[in-house]
Amino acid sequence: VGIFCARYLGPGGYGLIDYAGAYISLFADICNLGLNTVLVKDFVDTPENAGKTLGTTFVLRGISSLFSALMIFGIVSIADRGEPLTITVVCLCSIGILFQIFDSFSFWFQARLQSKFYVFAYSIAYTVISLYKWYLLYAQKSVQWFALATSLEYIIIAIVLFAAYRKNGGPKLSFSAEKGKELLSKGHGFILSGLMVSIYAATDKLMLKQMMDTSAVGYYGLAFSVSGIFAFVLSALIDSLSPGVMQSHKVGEAPFEKKNRLLYGAVFYSALLLSAVVCLFSRLIITVFYGEQYVPAIQPLRIVVWYIAFAYLGVARNAWIVCKDRQKHLKTIYFLAALLNVLLNFLLIPRFGPVGAAFASLVTQLSSTLLLPVFIRPLRHNVRLMLQAICLQDVLQYYKHKQMIKQSKPKDEN
Repeated sequence: VGIFCARYLGPGGYGLIDYAGAYISLFADICNLGLNTVLVKDFVDTPENAGKTLGTTFVLRGISSLFSALMIFGIVSIADRGEPLTITVVCLCSIGILFQIFDSFSFWFQARLQSKFYVFAYSIAYTVISLYKWYLLYAQKSVQWFALATSLEYIIIAIVLFAAYRKNGGPKLSFSAEKGKELLSKGHGFILSGLMVSIYAATDKLMLKQMMDTSAVGYYGLAFSVSGIFAFVLSALIDSLSPGVMQSHKVGEAPFEKKNRLLYGAVFYSALLLSAVVCLFSRLIITVFYGEQYVPAIQPLRIVVWYIAFAYLGVARNAWIVCKDRQKHLKTIYFLAALLNVLLNFLLIPRFGPVGAAFASLVTQLSSTLLLPVFIRPLRHNVRLMLQAICLQDVLQYYKHKQMIKQSKPKDEN
């Protein structure tokens, strides 16, 4: 469906949708208040307070989401004044922000190792939206109707998640000001760091639009989209293994570090394999599926696809960060990374266009995951764990041990 939509809209229309998505990405971490990883740990540690935690989260996120939607409207009205189509598309996409608060239910399911329920919710939403987009293609609707699809997706996910929560005996929701202070105190580091991440994740598209045009955003956005085509595998891997990593922290330091190395190794090498496949077949993927009009996206794709390994290694790090209470150091890393990204984009986009933006993203992500933390003492040990995982310490021994156990069992037991 995404392929046919990209072909129908063309680089300009596709770039306009991506430009609107950049605003959503920029404000996403303001909306969730940095609570995503904090919520999972809170549900694991104090499951009896789940109703209070969720209810409080809903109130806090509701306020921040409304504020973010109003901010987006204000910014785009100034930055793109005189472009009513751009303003309309951005505003239609931003409606979905108000319904992102229902994602909080997904973390309750994660903590209970019941990821299937929120996967089910997303699957229903994707199916309905896919049918909706097929109708838009058939009826040859304008780009505004495609912009509305983003918000409809969040609304459907919200409805299904809430229904699944109720059906599975979710506790009654309640609000607590004291709990709100506790959650914000744990998540404030993630708010600032998440905002910095959003800045260097969104500024490339925002700067491409302002310094070039929406077609340039379309080429770069398509490259980024294709590079992450298999990223759902990595997200599922992290979501499934992170609760186990957090639980191992209660057992002892050695099991905790081993679990982290296993997580890092699995994520990094899975990402490398997926990136290599996409890079190898980049020209074929672009020309066959998206058409000759997107040929300028091939070179940015070959660069930005390697971003995925370091990006998801950084996501996997969040479990260690929360358990070690190192959130406050993230804002320093991501502040420096955001500055680096803006500087690189400013220097490279005028000369190299989407290719320069792709290179800036790759360098920034590598720096924020492995290079900048080296200069912050409390985070150096985590970098060491990552490097050990990349060198396959514990990883090969773990799978070899599992294979030996499997082979030693009687055939009946197998």
